[in-house]
Amino acid sequence: MDYNETNLFWSPFGFEMKSGQLETVKATVDKVHIDGVRKTKEDILVNAVNQMFEVNDFTSVLLKSKETKSILSGLGCFKKVDILIDTSQGPGASPDGLEVTFLVTEYDKPMGSINTVVGDNEGSVVIGGHLPNLKGRGESLSLEYSHGTKKSSAFNVTFLKPLHNKSKASWNASVFQGLADFPSSGYKELNRGAILNFDFNSVPLVRHTVSWEGVWRNLRCINRSTAFAVREHSGHSLKSSLKHALVADTRDSNVFPTEGVLFRVIQEYAGFGGGNIGFLKHDAEFQLNIPLFADAVFQAGAIAGHLQSLPNGKTYALQDRHFLGGPVNVRGFEMRGVGPHSDGNSIGAETYWAVGAHLFAPLPFLRGKGGLSERFRSHFFATAGNIGNFKLGSSLKENMGILAENFRLSYGIGIALKLAEVARVELNYCWPRRVMKGDRPNPGLQFGIGLHFL
Repeated sequence: MDYNETNLFWSPFGFEMKSGQLETVKATVDKVHIDGVRKTKEDILVNAVNQMFEVNDFTSVLLKSKETKSILSGLGCFKKVDILIDTSQGPGASPDGLEVTFLVTEYDKPMGSINTVVGDNEGSVVIGGHLPNLKGRGESLSLEYSHGTKKSSAFNVTFLKPLHNKSKASWNASVFQGLADFPSSGYKELNRGAILNFDFNSVPLVRHTVSWEGVWRNLRCINRSTAFAVREHSGHSLKSSLKHALVADTRDSNVFPTEGVLFRVIQEYAGFGGGNIGFLKHDAEFQLNIPLFADAVFQAGAIAGHLQSLPNGKTYALQDRHFLGGPVNVRGFEMRGVGPHSDGNSIGAETYWAVGAHLFAPLPFLRGKGGLSERFRSHFFATAGNIGNFKLGSSLKENMGILAENFRLSYGIGIALKLAEVARVELNYCWPRRVMKGDRPNPGLQFGIGLHFL
């Protein structure tokens, strides 16, 4: 009988046992078989199953089997992994010995897909092709084309090389082209370039990404009414940058977490290796989730960022600046509706911060477990933030006062919907309470869809 999620285990012993007795049943693993392997290399399989020989009771056999199945499934070599546990037989078999067989089905042909994905307040259709397990160690080649609901489009080809070590490291290289409109800022941008990434875990649940990006960018005005402050940045630019991202995530869900913490920090140094763009950019995000009574959850979040030019004369362009406002961060304002504007176009700024407090609770008429009650939440929120080209000094107290001056504030109530485990939809009624000159508030109903929300 196969070991799987619904059938917890099959006991090779010919009698009934209560779960509490399993730890007292001695068991060792004499042999591990992997059936169905044709292309995958032996070295990564040996590393994956070595832990099976560390067991000394039947409970640990079950747990290690499940863990090893997860490891094998994550190699990028198999589309299906099942488990068979049987008593050990033949010469050299131990009295309490077991043989564990992993029945695997390798990826054996190219795959294609058509999916819908969600970005920041935009949905896209993605058509892709995938060549898995090219060299027998989980290498893959992917090709994707996407077209968004807001006239965006993208094309990329990516090669992935996992290293299968304790840090779960991998290399990937991509070439891409992307076109996107930013109507709130009056421009559209065409990007063509290449990215080289190295990902690894420093400790469990802490993921690092070190990357180099070289991109040729072409910024163009959307129409004749685009502000001159945007027009002066139009044309071509070349950016070569190094970037480091650190993500620590202990949340139990990406969309509606009930507990856990998210911490993300991204640093980018542009001007490395050529190009006419140069800057240092820092972004950080923090989120805390606390379970309350009756399945309600309190969530607190904060985001902040700073951008500065390099002393060598290279500087940033309009599209490198920070922008704030909209249904995914400071609600109650239009997209990029907080901060400096010129003739109705958002022109961004060097420094920003924003904080949010949220209360998510089951809808009163959809209480219970499973079904629609797991997908919908009532949503109460308050968000605040500020953005500008602030002149900061050496005094922390003075800097805090400068950053807090003229902050924006909004609050509201609404409904949130989970789309699988990847995106969230919000429909909120918003009240912007603090609005500064030049802002573009959006009181009343506001619709938002995205991957990351403040």
